[in-house]
Order: sequence, then structure tokens, then C-alpha cells
Amino acid sequence: MVDLNNMAMFVQIVDAGSFADAARRIGVPPNTLSRRITQLEESLEVRLLHRSTRNLALTDAGQSLYERCAPQLIDLLEVGRQFQDGNREPIGKVRVAAPADFFEVFLMSWVKDFLTQHPKVQLDFVLSDNRSDLIAEGIDVAFRVGTLPDSSLVARKIGTIRQVLAASPEYLQTHGVPREVEELADHACICSTLTAIRKMWQLVGSMGPVQIGITGQFHANTARAQMKSTLAGMGICLLPEPILRDCLATGQLVRVLPQFESPSSDVSLVYTSRRQIPSAVTAFVEHASAHLQMSSLNR
Repeated sequence: MVDLNNMAMFVQIVDAGSFADAARRIGVPPNTLSRRITQLEESLEVRLLHRSTRNLALTDAGQSLYERCAPQLIDLLEVGRQFQDGNREPIGKVRVAAPADFFEVFLMSWVKDFLTQHPKVQLDFVLSDNRSDLIAEGIDVAFRVGTLPDSSLVARKIGTIRQVLAASPEYLQTHGVPREVEELADHACICSTLTAIRKMWQLVGSMGPVQIGITGQFHANTARAQMKSTLAGMGICLLPEPILRDCLATGQLVRVLPQFESPSSDVSLVYTSRRQIPSAVTAFVEHASAHLQMSSLNR
């Protein structure tokens, strides 16, 4: 009879890529794993692995066995994890990637609520406009804005965001209020360094999408810096409406060409797999999704 524990160890070795790495994961000596795989090969009467001091490769039989066993083993481990998680509170570190200006759009209160509810969870936020490689950088969850490329990542849409045009009253008094969208080309436009390279703004109005060439002396890679320069009267900005909301409400900034805005962009939570997700990550995804879908993002 085939020992199912040996089958599980075989899958772990293939996933790890070596006996040494698998031994560290499982917590047994490498020679024990080697012996158990030899037992498995003898019971099946077939060679599963080509082994040397440095390399490990599957035979055709080993590849076939792995492809048939691995999914079932993952399912069994997931069932066990779910039972364990149902009997313990979330614990551990959750590493989260988000755009640099994430907390300019979203208040910190929902994060505080999450940590209060889960005192044994630590959140590590990595804020950058560079798109993170979740696996390579050890990211558990990422917030992404815009169209997601086809990939193996699991995505959950939590809302949409739009950008609007704004300027300070002082700037408009000095340089005039644009009445037509084409007039933006004659104004100082404050934008991100990426947009500055393209020198174009994509807008949508009642007549459909338009593309406007822009110029300006000041560009910045964060929305916060762009907003501050707009408040200083340095030009017209195109920024997410939640970031500008308070300044618009107090009159520090004024909407420009309010009939135009940027095309709406989806905001999504992405993570690597639905399987074997730690309970702390699951709790964070559910909390963030529930809170942010009800937040000012969707107003």
C-alpha cells in the first residue's frame, strides 16, 4: 500500500525545488525525505526523480504523479487550514502595496478599526507608484488603479475613481478662466511626471472623449505635491476628486471646466491566490473591501 504521507512529501519536494528546501519547510532532515521518496518509488515500482548533489528533475512518471496529486493535496491542506482558522483569531504580518498617495484618498480610520479588531495582526504598507511584483517582493495584498492585465492574480473591484480639473482663485484671476477645453493648451498645467512625458490629458465630456496637449513648468510624482502647487497658484491640476474635495468645499480651489473629467478608473484589491491564504490576509481583504466600497471613493 502506498503511504500517503510519502506522496505529500513528494509534492512538497517538487514545490520547493530541492530536498534541502523542502526539509526546511517541513521540519525534517533531508536524509529522511530522501529515504521516504525511495520508499515511495519502491512501492510504486517506478523512478520519480533524477537526483544529484545540486539538481533535482522529475521523470515522466514523476511529472504525471505530481500533476495528479498536487491539486488534491492543496485541497486537503486548504480544508485543514479553514478548520484551524475557524478556531483561532487572525495573527501575523500582512504586507500591503498601495499607490504613494493612497492615504490622501482614504482616511486612516478604517486601518485603525481593523487593527483594533485584530490586535495580533501587523500591517506593513509599502507606498509606491511602482507596480509591485507580489511574489518577488513578498506582498500579500495590493491596491491597483486602472485596467488590470491578464494574470494569475485574484482581483476584487472595490470601486471607481475619477479625476477633475481645479485651480486656485488667484491663478484664475491672473490667467483667466478657460471656457473651452482647447484653452487648456494655453494654461500652465500641473501633472505627474509620467503624464508630463506624454504631455497629454485624456478627458471625457458630454460630446465624448477628448485628448488635449498640455504644457507647464512644474510636474511632480505625487498627488500631494501637485495639489500644493495648485494651491500656490502655479497652474491647473487634474487630480482624483477625493483628494481635492476639502479644498473645493472651502473655496481654496475651484473646479475648472466642470463638464469635463478624466475617464473613471477601477480600484481593485489583488492577491496571489484563493488557496491557502493566511487568516490575517483574508480578514484584511474582507475589512478593506467592505469599508472602502462604502467610503467616499464611490460617492
